[in-house]
Amino acid sequence: MKAWDWPAFFEYLTSPFLMMGAWTTIWLTVVSMVIGLVLGLITALMRLSGIPVLVAIARFYTWLWRGTPLLVQLIIIFTGLPQLGIRLNVVQSALIGLGVNEGAYISEIIRAGIQSVSRGQFDAARALGMNFPTMMRVVILPQAARVIIPPLGNNFNGLLKTSSLASVISMEELLRRSQMLTQVQFRVLEIFVVAAIFYLIMTTIWGVIQGRLENYFGRGHAASARRTAKAVLDEQDAR
Repeated sequence: MKAWDWPAFFEYLTSPFLMMGAWTTIWLTVVSMVIGLVLGLITALMRLSGIPVLVAIARFYTWLWRGTPLLVQLIIIFTGLPQLGIRLNVVQSALIGLGVNEGAYISEIIRAGIQSVSRGQFDAARALGMNFPTMMRVVILPQAARVIIPPLGNNFNGLLKTSSLASVISMEELLRRSQMLTQVQFRVLEIFVVAAIFYLIMTTIWGVIQGRLENYFGRGHAASARRTAKAVLDEQDAR
């Protein structure tokens, strides 16, 4: 066997089998991130609610999922829960494991972003009679976005690669399909170099998207938030 087979390398580089695995990695990452965002926002608001029971639940959730390895969590969800009568397929297990784990980290990012906003903004919004959802949507979150977006983007970048852990429960994403192909073709180096290139392409594209998001939220939304906050304060002074 040759040390390196260029024809095989270029064949794998355009392999529909591996490309489908890359596509699975992308949608698995996106859906898991959405789940994580929802859980992270809810958990962050629970932590900031000041209600002891909700704060305790939120703290326990982040402590548990951040304190144990994702790989162990995936194995427990897919192979352990059936002992309790809870049977999930591979896709469900991967989405739950990745999404819930990501939510624990995102909750801390969102909480830090919200806490970075001046207390005066909260007080001004309450003085105008805004309810909590409106206050968050109009005043707080647009300003917190400047703090939230950069680490959130880094988390998404990391999740693109971390999703490869789902291969351990037979989720046919890019890494799993690469492993399956090596078992048939026996070209380990060429196949995994191609897999690495696919991951590099995905993370590079996301890097460009993240940069534009940071510019958008850092400039446009920051300016909009400042105008909104100023209007709130001016109206409060007028009253």
